[in-house]
Amino acid sequence: MSVSPQEAILSARGLTKEFFGFKAVNGVDLDVRENTIHALIGPNGAGKTTVFNLLTKFLSPTEGKITFRGKDITGFKPADVARLGLVRSFQISAVFPHLTVLDNVRVALQRKAHLGTQFWRSNSALDRLNDRAHELIAAVGLDEYAALDAAELPYGRKRALELATTLALDPPVLLFDEPMAGMGAEDIGRISDLIRRIAKDRTVVMVEHNLNVVADLCDHVTVLARGEILAEGDYDTVSSDPRVREAYMGTEDE
Repeated sequence: MSVSPQEAILSARGLTKEFFGFKAVNGVDLDVRENTIHALIGPNGAGKTTVFNLLTKFLSPTEGKITFRGKDITGFKPADVARLGLVRSFQISAVFPHLTVLDNVRVALQRKAHLGTQFWRSNSALDRLNDRAHELIAAVGLDEYAALDAAELPYGRKRALELATTLALDPPVLLFDEPMAGMGAEDIGRISDLIRRIAKDRTVVMVEHNLNVVADLCDHVTVLARGEILAEGDYDTVSSDPRVREAYMGTEDE
Protein backbone atom coordinates (compact mmCIF):
# COMPACT_ATOMS: atom_id res chain seq x y z
CA MET A 1 0.00 0.00 0.00
CA SER A 2 1.36 3.39 -0.92
CA VAL A 3 1.53 6.24 1.58
CA SER A 4 -0.12 9.53 0.69
CA PRO A 5 1.63 12.80 1.63
CA GLN A 6 -1.36 13.66 3.83
CA GLU A 7 -0.68 10.59 6.01
CA ALA A 8 3.05 11.16 6.21
CA ILE A 9 4.92 12.53 9.23
CA LEU A 10 8.19 12.71 7.25
CA SER A 11 8.39 13.35 3.50
CA ALA A 12 10.94 14.07 0.80
CA ARG A 13 10.40 15.31 -2.73
CA GLY A 14 13.00 15.20 -5.49
CA LEU A 15 15.73 14.47 -2.95
CA THR A 16 19.09 14.57 -4.72
CA LYS A 17 22.68 14.56 -3.46
CA GLU A 18 25.58 15.04 -5.83
CA PHE A 19 29.23 14.50 -4.91
CA PHE A 20 31.67 15.90 -7.49
CA GLY A 21 29.37 15.12 -10.38
CA PHE A 22 28.21 11.73 -9.06
CA LYS A 23 24.57 11.52 -7.95
CA ALA A 24 24.54 9.30 -4.87
CA VAL A 25 20.82 10.02 -4.46
CA ASN A 26 18.75 11.01 -7.46
CA GLY A 27 15.19 12.36 -7.29
CA VAL A 28 13.93 10.34 -4.33
CA ASP A 29 10.30 10.86 -3.26
CA LEU A 30 9.60 9.38 0.16
CA ASP A 31 6.61 9.37 2.53
CA VAL A 32 6.81 7.84 6.00
CA ARG A 33 3.46 7.20 7.68
CA GLU A 34 3.13 8.06 11.37
CA ASN A 35 3.35 5.18 13.89
CA THR A 36 4.79 2.70 11.42
CA ILE A 37 8.15 1.00 10.95
CA HIS A 38 9.56 2.00 7.56
CA ALA A 39 12.70 0.33 6.20
CA LEU A 40 15.19 1.57 3.63
CA ILE A 41 16.91 -1.39 2.01
CA GLY A 42 19.06 -2.06 -1.02
CA PRO A 43 22.38 -3.53 -2.09
CA ASN A 44 25.67 -1.93 -1.09
CA GLY A 45 26.09 1.51 -2.65
CA ALA A 46 22.34 1.97 -3.16
CA GLY A 47 22.30 5.33 -1.33
CA LYS A 48 20.50 4.22 1.84
CA THR A 49 22.78 5.92 4.35
CA THR A 50 23.02 9.03 2.18
CA VAL A 51 19.22 9.32 2.21
CA PHE A 52 19.32 8.78 5.97
CA ASN A 53 21.89 11.55 6.39
CA LEU A 54 19.84 13.88 4.20
CA LEU A 55 16.64 13.27 6.17
CA THR A 56 18.42 14.01 9.46
CA LYS A 57 20.34 16.97 7.99
CA PHE A 58 23.84 15.57 8.44
CA LEU A 59 24.05 16.24 4.71
CA SER A 60 22.41 19.05 2.74
CA PRO A 61 20.62 18.06 -0.46
CA THR A 62 21.82 19.33 -3.82
CA GLU A 63 18.16 19.50 -4.81
CA GLY A 64 14.83 18.62 -3.27
CA LYS A 65 12.69 19.30 -0.23
CA ILE A 66 12.20 17.58 3.14
CA THR A 67 9.18 18.15 5.37
CA PHE A 68 8.47 16.99 8.92
CA ARG A 69 4.87 17.24 10.10
CA GLY A 70 4.25 19.53 7.14
CA LYS A 71 7.09 21.89 8.06
CA ASP A 72 9.87 22.48 5.54
CA ILE A 73 13.10 21.41 7.29
CA THR A 74 15.34 21.36 4.20
CA GLY A 75 17.56 24.16 5.49
CA PHE A 76 17.65 23.03 9.12
CA LYS A 77 20.75 21.87 11.00
CA PRO A 78 20.92 18.43 12.71
CA ALA A 79 20.36 19.93 16.17
CA ASP A 80 17.30 21.79 14.86
CA VAL A 81 15.59 18.64 13.60
CA ALA A 82 16.52 16.76 16.77
CA ARG A 83 14.77 19.44 18.82
CA LEU A 84 11.69 18.99 16.62
CA GLY A 85 11.67 15.29 17.51
CA LEU A 86 13.55 13.64 14.64
CA VAL A 87 16.30 11.69 16.44
CA ARG A 88 18.75 9.23 14.93
CA SER A 89 21.25 6.58 15.86
CA PHE A 90 24.46 5.79 13.96
CA GLN A 91 26.12 2.71 12.46
CA ILE A 92 28.98 3.19 14.93
CA SER A 93 27.92 3.10 18.56
CA ALA A 94 28.08 6.56 20.15
CA VAL A 95 28.18 6.35 23.94
CA PHE A 96 30.41 7.79 26.67
CA PRO A 97 32.86 4.90 27.17
CA HIS A 98 34.05 5.86 30.64
CA LEU A 99 30.60 6.46 32.12
CA THR A 100 28.52 3.61 33.45
CA VAL A 101 25.50 2.33 31.56
CA LEU A 102 23.28 4.05 34.14
CA ASP A 103 25.11 7.37 33.82
CA ASN A 104 24.99 7.24 30.01
CA VAL A 105 21.21 6.98 30.17
CA ARG A 106 20.95 9.64 32.89
CA VAL A 107 22.95 12.06 30.72
CA ALA A 108 20.50 11.46 27.88
CA LEU A 109 17.56 12.01 30.24
CA GLN A 110 18.90 15.35 31.46
CA ARG A 111 17.70 17.19 28.37
CA LYS A 112 14.20 15.78 28.68
CA ALA A 113 14.20 16.84 32.35
CA HIS A 114 15.32 20.39 31.40
CA LEU A 115 18.61 19.92 33.25
CA GLY A 116 20.86 20.28 30.21
CA THR A 117 24.03 18.21 30.20
CA GLN A 118 25.33 19.52 33.51
CA PHE A 119 28.08 17.07 34.38
CA TRP A 120 29.00 19.04 37.49
CA ARG A 121 25.68 18.33 39.19
CA SER A 122 25.90 16.02 42.20
CA ASN A 123 24.61 12.48 41.92
CA SER A 124 21.89 13.28 44.41
CA ALA A 125 20.59 16.07 42.16
CA LEU A 126 20.14 13.55 39.35
CA ASP A 127 18.69 10.72 41.44
CA ARG A 128 15.18 11.61 40.30
CA LEU A 129 16.19 10.36 36.87
CA ASN A 130 17.11 6.91 38.17
CA ASP A 131 13.70 5.23 37.91
CA ARG A 132 13.24 6.17 34.26
CA ALA A 133 16.88 5.32 33.50
CA HIS A 134 16.46 1.85 34.97
CA GLU A 135 13.24 1.37 32.97
CA LEU A 136 15.08 2.13 29.74
CA ILE A 137 18.04 -0.05 30.72
CA ALA A 138 15.68 -2.93 31.43
CA ALA A 139 13.84 -2.36 28.15
CA VAL A 140 17.02 -3.02 26.16
CA GLY A 141 18.09 -5.95 28.35
CA LEU A 142 21.00 -4.29 30.15
CA ASP A 143 19.84 -4.64 33.78
CA GLU A 144 22.85 -6.64 34.88
CA TYR A 145 25.22 -4.16 33.22
CA ALA A 146 23.87 -0.94 34.80
CA ALA A 147 26.95 -0.33 36.96
CA LEU A 148 29.44 -1.31 34.25
CA ASP A 149 31.40 1.25 32.24
CA ALA A 150 30.17 1.41 28.64
CA ALA A 151 33.70 0.66 27.40
CA GLU A 152 33.45 -2.80 28.97
CA LEU A 153 30.31 -3.80 27.11
CA PRO A 154 30.39 -6.21 24.17
CA TYR A 155 29.63 -4.52 20.86
CA GLY A 156 26.04 -5.68 20.63
CA ARG A 157 25.33 -4.44 24.15
CA LYS A 158 26.81 -1.05 23.28
CA ARG A 159 24.30 -0.83 20.44
CA ALA A 160 21.55 -1.67 22.90
CA LEU A 161 22.80 1.11 25.20
CA GLU A 162 22.72 3.54 22.30
CA LEU A 163 19.08 2.63 21.69
CA ALA A 164 18.34 3.32 25.36
CA THR A 165 19.96 6.76 25.19
CA THR A 166 18.04 7.53 21.99
CA LEU A 167 14.77 6.49 23.61
CA ALA A 168 15.58 8.70 26.60
CA LEU A 169 14.91 11.73 24.40
CA ASP A 170 11.36 10.42 23.85
CA PRO A 171 11.17 11.58 20.19
CA PRO A 172 8.11 11.00 17.99
CA VAL A 173 10.36 9.76 15.15
CA LEU A 174 13.36 7.47 15.62
CA LEU A 175 15.79 6.81 12.79
CA PHE A 176 17.98 3.74 13.26
CA ASP A 177 21.00 3.20 11.01
CA GLU A 178 21.57 -0.58 10.95
CA PRO A 179 20.44 -1.14 14.55
CA MET A 180 21.18 -4.88 14.38
CA ALA A 181 24.74 -4.54 13.04
CA GLY A 182 27.19 -6.69 15.00
CA MET A 183 24.52 -8.32 17.15
CA GLY A 184 24.06 -12.01 17.84
CA ALA A 185 20.73 -13.78 17.38
CA GLU A 186 19.68 -13.27 21.01
CA ASP A 187 20.37 -9.52 20.88
CA ILE A 188 18.62 -9.20 17.51
CA GLY A 189 15.50 -10.81 18.92
CA ARG A 190 15.52 -8.56 21.98
CA ILE A 191 16.04 -5.34 20.02
CA SER A 192 13.45 -6.35 17.41
CA ASP A 193 10.90 -6.81 20.19
CA LEU A 194 11.86 -3.42 21.62
CA ILE A 195 11.48 -1.65 18.26
CA ARG A 196 8.10 -3.30 17.77
CA ARG A 197 6.94 -2.05 21.19
CA ILE A 198 8.15 1.51 20.78
CA ALA A 199 6.58 1.77 17.31
CA LYS A 200 3.14 1.45 18.89
CA ASP A 201 3.23 5.17 19.64
CA ARG A 202 6.22 6.35 17.59
CA THR A 203 7.44 6.29 14.03
CA VAL A 204 10.57 4.29 13.19
CA VAL A 205 12.68 4.62 10.06
CA MET A 206 15.51 2.15 9.74
CA VAL A 207 18.29 1.27 7.35
CA GLU A 208 18.78 -2.46 7.78
CA HIS A 209 20.72 -5.15 5.90
CA ASN A 210 19.20 -8.07 7.77
CA LEU A 211 16.26 -8.93 5.54
CA ASN A 212 14.83 -11.36 8.09
CA VAL A 213 14.51 -8.42 10.49
CA VAL A 214 12.90 -6.29 7.79
CA ALA A 215 10.41 -9.02 6.93
CA ASP A 216 9.54 -9.52 10.60
CA LEU A 217 9.29 -5.89 11.69
CA CYS A 218 8.53 -3.46 8.93
CA ASP A 219 5.16 -2.18 7.73
CA HIS A 220 6.54 -0.46 4.65
CA VAL A 221 9.75 -1.01 2.68
CA THR A 222 11.48 1.32 0.25
CA VAL A 223 14.09 -0.37 -1.94
CA LEU A 224 16.89 1.80 -3.28
CA ALA A 225 19.29 0.98 -6.12
CA ARG A 226 21.89 3.33 -7.60
CA GLY A 227 20.45 6.23 -5.63
CA GLU A 228 16.89 5.84 -6.91
CA ILE A 229 13.75 4.16 -5.60
CA LEU A 230 13.39 0.77 -7.22
CA ALA A 231 10.26 -0.50 -5.45
CA GLU A 232 7.99 0.24 -2.49
CA GLY A 233 5.36 -1.62 -0.50
CA ASP A 234 5.16 -4.27 2.18
CA TYR A 235 7.94 -6.84 2.37
CA ASP A 236 6.09 -9.54 0.45
CA THR A 237 5.43 -7.12 -2.40
CA VAL A 238 8.98 -5.82 -2.77
CA SER A 239 10.66 -9.19 -2.21
CA SER A 240 8.68 -10.71 -5.07
CA ASP A 241 9.53 -7.86 -7.47
CA PRO A 242 11.88 -9.16 -10.22
CA ARG A 243 13.74 -5.83 -10.26
CA VAL A 244 14.51 -6.15 -6.55
CA ARG A 245 15.74 -9.72 -6.98
CA GLU A 246 17.98 -8.60 -9.82
CA ALA A 247 19.38 -5.72 -7.75
CA TYR A 248 20.29 -8.09 -4.93
CA MET A 249 21.70 -10.76 -7.23
CA GLY A 250 25.32 -11.39 -6.38
CA THR A 251 25.12 -9.45 -3.11
CA GLU A 252 25.29 -10.98 0.32
CA ASP A 253 22.15 -10.93 2.44
CA GLU A 254 23.61 -9.98 5.80
